[in-house]
Amino acid sequence: MNTQMGNACETCPVHNSGNLVKLGVNMESWDYVVALAGNPNTGKSTVFNSLTGLRQHTGNWPGKTVTRAEGGFIYAEKRYKIVDLPGTYSLLSTSTDEEVARNFILFGQPDVTVIVADATRLERNLNLVLQVLEITPRAVICLNLIDEARRHNLQIDDRLLSKELGVPVVPTAARQDQGMTDLLVKVHEVATGTYICKPRRIKSGSKQLQNALAILAEKIERRFPGLHTARWVALRLLEGDQSIINAVNNGDLQSLVQTPSLQTPARASQAVAA
Repeated sequence: MNTQMGNACETCPVHNSGNLVKLGVNMESWDYVVALAGNPNTGKSTVFNSLTGLRQHTGNWPGKTVTRAEGGFIYAEKRYKIVDLPGTYSLLSTSTDEEVARNFILFGQPDVTVIVADATRLERNLNLVLQVLEITPRAVICLNLIDEARRHNLQIDDRLLSKELGVPVVPTAARQDQGMTDLLVKVHEVATGTYICKPRRIKSGSKQLQNALAILAEKIERRFPGLHTARWVALRLLEGDQSIINAVNNGDLQSLVQTPSLQTPARASQAVAA
């Protein structure tokens, strides 16, 4: 069981407030920030509306024509701001929507990223899930449309899936408001550090690629000590991702580094798990 009680620091969010401001998100009067990610047509907007009710507003991302929806909710006396990211199939930054979603998760460092997955098309949705888990260990899978999956005689073992992915998996039917309370519980547990996620990172490719990744990741860690996404950054560099190349060259990756002495016990545990 991945739940760890007693070491959480509920007053110490993980998010990067400075970068959130640059991304156009004001965290005044909010305790935690939650990113909502997912493929198009997974019911993500329905999940967002269910969590926020009428406490939401829309605008554009700074310098982008992409619409940003924000809302909020209160759970266990904590105030959560939720940001609905553009629906995408990947985070490879090949489109403006992908770039916006990836940059928010990478640089904004939300306290929790909720990934809405379609239970009727789970295999196709796992591509985005695994990409998000490469960037952040603090995630909850919202296995939505579970009612439609059951109507199609699709059985999903959410406990086994959670064990395999290393993060909470919550079956929901957002249109019927089913499972949403369970989702709130897991979001709160991950945000406060009472649930320590240990996501499984997939190692693929040849032995030569894995060796190259290890060598490059080591160099990145030496330049940016404490960077928990060094392996992912190395992979993106090898694939020629220009935005990540720029972030390395201009030092933007330094903003992702958390000083060990300033980490809470819960944060430190998550860093080790990553």
